Amino acid sequence: MSHPQCRFCHTPLRQTFVDLGMSPLSNAYLSRSQLNEAETFYPLHAYVCENCFLVQLEEFETPEHIFSDYAYFSSYSDTWLTHAKNYTESMIQRFGFNPQSLIIEIASNDGYLLQFFHDQNIPVLGIEPAANVAKVAQDKGINTLVRFFGTQTAKDLVEQDRQANLLIGNNVLAHVPNLNDFVAGIKIILKPEGILTLEFPHLLQLIFFNQFDTIYHEHFSYFSLLTVEKVFAKHGITLFDVEELPTHGGSLRIYGRHQESSYHPVSDRLHQLKAKEIQAGLDRIDTYVQFSEKVKQTKRQLIQFLINAKQQGKTVVGYGAPAKGNTLLNYCGIRTDFLDYTVDRSPHKQGLWLPGTHIPIYSPEKIFETKPDYVLILPWNLQGEITQQMAGIRQWGGQFTIPIPQIQIV
Repeated sequence: MSHPQCRFCHTPLRQTFVDLGMSPLSNAYLSRSQLNEAETFYPLHAYVCENCFLVQLEEFETPEHIFSDYAYFSSYSDTWLTHAKNYTESMIQRFGFNPQSLIIEIASNDGYLLQFFHDQNIPVLGIEPAANVAKVAQDKGINTLVRFFGTQTAKDLVEQDRQANLLIGNNVLAHVPNLNDFVAGIKIILKPEGILTLEFPHLLQLIFFNQFDTIYHEHFSYFSLLTVEKVFAKHGITLFDVEELPTHGGSLRIYGRHQESSYHPVSDRLHQLKAKEIQAGLDRIDTYVQFSEKVKQTKRQLIQFLINAKQQGKTVVGYGAPAKGNTLLNYCGIRTDFLDYTVDRSPHKQGLWLPGTHIPIYSPEKIFETKPDYVLILPWNLQGEITQQMAGIRQWGGQFTIPIPQIQIV
C-alpha cells in the first residue's frame, strides 16, 4: 500500500493520529431539495509525520471546491468581532501602523477585521477566495480581491506595487493544502521590514483538551509551534514572538519577519512555549499515538448521555451549526433520533440541514418555542457567549450540555 506524503517535508505518512471514519465536507450544508440526493463521504483520517510532527489530512477535495462558495461568515460571532477589534488596536499601538501603511489580510472573509483598520484610515486589502463572502466585505467598502493566496497571487500584487507592512492570516494556515507555496507567497508579499501575524488552533490544546472535532476536511494541517517554526524558517521567515490565545479552544498568534531583517529580536515567550511543547512531548511520536483512545472514550460518553436522556423521555437539541459540530455528530452517529434539531444565529445556515446527519437548522427562537430539556452546545469554544444569550432556558429547567473535552452538564 502506498502512503500519502507529508505536505511539508514529503516524508511518507505511516502513523495514524486519529481515524474519525468517513465524513462529508463539514461546510456542505444541504437544502431541502438535496436531502434525497447521494452525499459524498471522505475518510477523516489524520496522520502525524514522524519527521516534522505535522498532523495532517490527505487532500480529497480541492480548495476551489471547498471554499469558492462558503457558509462561514465571521461577523456573526460577537466574541470574534471583539477579538478582531482588540487585535487592531494592539497592532497599531505596538508597531505604529498609519495611513501610509498597507494592511493585507489573507482569507479576509466578510471584512470582520479589516473594517477596524479601515475605520482608522489605514489602507487595507483583503484576499478572499469565496466570492459570496468577499461581496459582503466589498459592500462595506473593504477592498477585497477574490483569489486564493500563494506565490502567483503574491507576485501579481508585488508587480502592482502592493506589499504588506502588516500581513494577517487568521485561521487560514490550517486550510492550505499546498503549504510550501503558501508560505513562499508570504515571503514575497511582505515588505522588507514588514510584520506577519498568523493565528491558528494550537495542536497542544487539541491534544490536551481532546478537541478532535476541530479535525475536518477544510483543515488540512494542525500545528505546534515547534513544527510551524520549521515551516517558516525553510522559507526565510523568522518567528520572533508568540501569544497564546483563548480563541477556538486555544490558539497561537505567531509574529514573523524576514530572516534578513534586524528588527524585532526573538522573544522569551517564544523560547518558553517551545520548551513547554517539548515538556508535553510534542517532539515524540508516542504522544501523538496515544490520542486515539481519548477520542473513543469521549464518543462513548456522549452516546451514553444521549441514550440515557432519551430513555428518560427528555428532549435534546443543538445550539450552533459549526464545522466542528458536523465532525462530532458524524463520528458519533448522532442524527435526529438523538438531536431533534439545531439552531444558528447565521441566516445563511437557517433553513438548511447538517451534512451527513440531516439535522435541520432553525433560528435560536425555536428553542424558546419547544422548550427542550438539554441544549447541546456544538461550538463549545463560544460556551460563555451562548449560555449568556440563551440563559432564558433556565426558566423551564433547561440545561446546557458541553461535549468537549468530555460530556458536561452546566
